Amino acid sequence: MILEKGIFLFLLVAVCIIMPICLTCLNFGNLFLKRKIAPRFLAVFTLSVGYILYLFLLVIGFDLSGKDGTEVSYRYQLHNTIDSAHLFSFVLPCLVGLVGLLLLLLCRPDTLPPFAAAGAIAMVYLGNLMQILYAVQITKQVDSPVYLLLYLYHFNLLLLSIQGIRKHLRAQVEKVQNRQTKLRHKWVEKLYHFLENVSHMRLFTFALVVPLVAILEIILILFGQGPDGPVKAFTQTADWTFSTQIPPPPMEYVGHYLCTVAAGGHRKLVRPERMGMRNGTVIVVNRQLAIANAFEELLQQKLPRFHRCVRRFYDHHGYPISKHITTPFRADVVYVLMKPLEWLFLAVLYTGDAHPEQRVAMQYPWDTSFIENKE
Repeated sequence: MILEKGIFLFLLVAVCIIMPICLTCLNFGNLFLKRKIAPRFLAVFTLSVGYILYLFLLVIGFDLSGKDGTEVSYRYQLHNTIDSAHLFSFVLPCLVGLVGLLLLLLCRPDTLPPFAAAGAIAMVYLGNLMQILYAVQITKQVDSPVYLLLYLYHFNLLLLSIQGIRKHLRAQVEKVQNRQTKLRHKWVEKLYHFLENVSHMRLFTFALVVPLVAILEIILILFGQGPDGPVKAFTQTADWTFSTQIPPPPMEYVGHYLCTVAAGGHRKLVRPERMGMRNGTVIVVNRQLAIANAFEELLQQKLPRFHRCVRRFYDHHGYPISKHITTPFRADVVYVLMKPLEWLFLAVLYTGDAHPEQRVAMQYPWDTSFIENKE
């Protein structure tokens, strides 16, 4: 059992679980350590590699159809998390927040003027608002602990934001303390401290959020998004937390591209063995199809949650591929390309099943009366 799960989950656990947890611990530690551990490298690595892993888990886990809430998708697919017509209204604040975060994390405090640092912090506030809203948006479909890895990335964004903001605030406070001089009049001293507080981001940072939002709104209006574009980006969707759209009835999945290969390829290459029944439909079965189905059956028994993700992904891409397998030559090409996976599936079956060939033979009820040869 341990060996079987190791075969299936070794890379997934190492890349998608262990590495994000280690990065989170390092980023959290850098908040308190006087001697930071490669803060710039960790920041860039977390933002870039973490984003790639986030997209991977999002696409594989939720099987996004790429369609908006008013469009028809397959039963096992989910609609877009952000409405495509208002996508720019979501992306623009996120990019602004990313730019501000990179300025705070990669630039030394003494190289950024006080107003520039205050503006960067205001940008980070806006970006964090959007990423928190997105984290809430996907909560409706979170039904497994695996999806908590998505929130690990959101948590790291907050950690990095705190690091950058605190670093620059501390630097500005130190500048104020080092430049303090005793002034002759108290009202002049109070005015001086007020100006120092404002220019060094204690109040001015929050004041900058308002004009920043106004500038973004103007840009969104010029691009035809409208002033309420960010709101519609979340609400004009289906299946998610802020969604207001009711999706049309889903389409049923009707294809299986390995079935198309077994039936459409040249007999001498794809080697159909028998007829079988699949969902009440007679299909041609070859060994490649039987092995793939046996592997899926084993995966469903051993790792049902992971199987569900794989099944969604396969249902999403299998049928569109099958629509392009319109000639025996194309079926032959797909058959050959699938050979390495067939061998991998067979190796896993022989590793994780006591009777692998019996499992393969049991796939699809079969009939020996195979009909015409395909030349």
